Amino acid sequence: MKMVAKMTMLFALMVLPSVQAADTDPIAKVIQMISDLQAKVQSEGADAQKVYDEFSEFCEDRSRKLGFEIKTGGQGKKDLEAAIADEAAKAASLTAKVEELAGDISVDEADLKAATEIRSKENAAFVAEEKELVDVIGTLERAVGILEKELAKGGASMMQLQSANNVAQAMAVMVQATSLSNADASKLTALLQNSQEAEDASDSLGAPAAAVYQGKSGGIVDTMQDLHEKAEAQLEEARQAESKSLQGYQMLAASLKDEIKYATIDMNKAKKSLAASGEAKATAEGDLSVTTADLDEDVKALATLHQDCMTGAEDFEAETKSRGEELHALATAKKIIQEATSGAADQSYSFIQTQMNSGADLAKFEAVNLVRDLAKKQKSTALAQLAQRMAVAIRAGGSESDPFAKVKDLIRNMIEKLLSEAQADATEKAFCDKEMGETEAKKAEKEAAIEKLSTQIDSMNARSAKLKEEVATLQKELADVAGAQAEMDKLRAEEKALYDKNSAEMEKGIKGVKLALKVLNEYYAKDSAHSSADGAGSGIIGLLEVCESDFTKGLAEMNSVESTAVNEYEKTSKENDITKATKEQDSKYKTKEFKGLDKSSSESNADRSGEQTELDAVNQYYKGIQGRCIAKPESYADRVARREAEIAGLKEALTILDGEAVLLQRNVKHALRGINAHA
Repeated sequence: MKMVAKMTMLFALMVLPSVQAADTDPIAKVIQMISDLQAKVQSEGADAQKVYDEFSEFCEDRSRKLGFEIKTGGQGKKDLEAAIADEAAKAASLTAKVEELAGDISVDEADLKAATEIRSKENAAFVAEEKELVDVIGTLERAVGILEKELAKGGASMMQLQSANNVAQAMAVMVQATSLSNADASKLTALLQNSQEAEDASDSLGAPAAAVYQGKSGGIVDTMQDLHEKAEAQLEEARQAESKSLQGYQMLAASLKDEIKYATIDMNKAKKSLAASGEAKATAEGDLSVTTADLDEDVKALATLHQDCMTGAEDFEAETKSRGEELHALATAKKIIQEATSGAADQSYSFIQTQMNSGADLAKFEAVNLVRDLAKKQKSTALAQLAQRMAVAIRAGGSESDPFAKVKDLIRNMIEKLLSEAQADATEKAFCDKEMGETEAKKAEKEAAIEKLSTQIDSMNARSAKLKEEVATLQKELADVAGAQAEMDKLRAEEKALYDKNSAEMEKGIKGVKLALKVLNEYYAKDSAHSSADGAGSGIIGLLEVCESDFTKGLAEMNSVESTAVNEYEKTSKENDITKATKEQDSKYKTKEFKGLDKSSSESNADRSGEQTELDAVNQYYKGIQGRCIAKPESYADRVARREAEIAGLKEALTILDGEAVLLQRNVKHALRGINAHA
């Protein structure tokens, strides 16, 4: 039996080439696999170093670029903030200027209107005075003509005129001679008496001798001619005063109109500049919002980049360390195998056993190691578990027809699982991209709307507060004007009541004196029987004339004082009315404006609350989406790359097992045919 066995073994060794025996030696196969694995690990290390170098360069370039963008964005943000502050200050200055110019225009228009009204009253007074003076001059001219004519005639009329001792007698003679009307006589009498009183008052501080009229120019004619000259001089003076007043009014009106014109031009320019400033400010604010968002995004990107680069460096360092340890372990194992197993291998393995078992076992060993390395590299628990199950299946033994069937089923199941996960992950990625994009856009839209509404609300509230302060000031000023007007009305009423009482008494006294003079004059003129009493009667009449003159003068002074007081009262009241109307209108418009602003602010607050509610809901949803889509240990791209690497590794393991199975079956059949042929 021993001989038969030796012959059989010798025959088998002779039939199969020695190279084939070397190829099927398990120890040699293991050493070759270790060498291949060392080369693969080194190649992976070189590839990883290359990828890491590119990654480091990318990190440096990206960090430098983001740093520059952050610096540029920060400077741009400061510039825009400065521009906004400058435009805000400019707008405030222009607003104040517009308000100041509007106030100046209102004041100038009120002054022009008041000056026009005063000018109209002055002109009306001048026209009345001119008419009266012209009438007086005409009367004087007629009286002088009549006197000269009567004196030229001589006779009784001349004797009566020459014997007249006072104005009343002279005028009475002319009236009786039907040379002068009663109205002209009365007018001339009053004029002469007033003139005489004025001259007497200027000559002496004592009481005038008004009972006897004496012509200072040598006669009644000279006196009337003197009055005529004075009347003409007074008329000329009145006309010069009117001309001077008109010229002054025209100069004032021209000045006020020029001020209104140029103030209006300046105000329009200021309004235009204010609108341009507001537009520039709005543009700068929009640019600031975009710049701030970009800057925040760049800062966030830089922080993320720094974290990613640090993580990448740490991962590369860990992989490099792990790869070094793996190479060290492989070299140590290879050295031990080469030194310690050469003799045992020659004694332990026959050629047929090598053909039957070593190929399958080594293929299984390589497949398991490949899956284990893949699990370690990808840090996959599932692949580690698969490698463990493959090892268990190998130890349990496989099918005679296909020793790799169970192991290959495990690998195929894992590939199918990974493909299913890939499809589910792709669906989740599409959902996350869509929801994240839409939610972020909605979030940005709501935040922009809230920021815009907040800016509008702040602007409206500031403007409303300022308007309320101005309205309060106007109300106080209106109250002061109303109080002053009420006090002035009270004083005017008291003055008017006193004037009405005193003027009525004065007019009553004048009428009484005039009536007494008429009775006495008529009596003494008609009744010659009482000629002996002419002296006493003349004294009485003279005293009555003095009383009449005093009463008339007092009434004239009362009227003048009352007229001046009325004019002052009306002028001041008109000015108060203009001031009151201007301030009330200003208060009305400003009240309407701040109420509108308060209403708009309230509506904007409501809109902002609504936007904030929607933003809160969006943020809540966004937080949930982030937890679902972002809070993961690795990105989608990393998961895809890892899964593809796992699938490729598993397919490589299948390829190894499929190739070894075909080779094993072929070798077994060939070896068995050789043995049977020589049995």
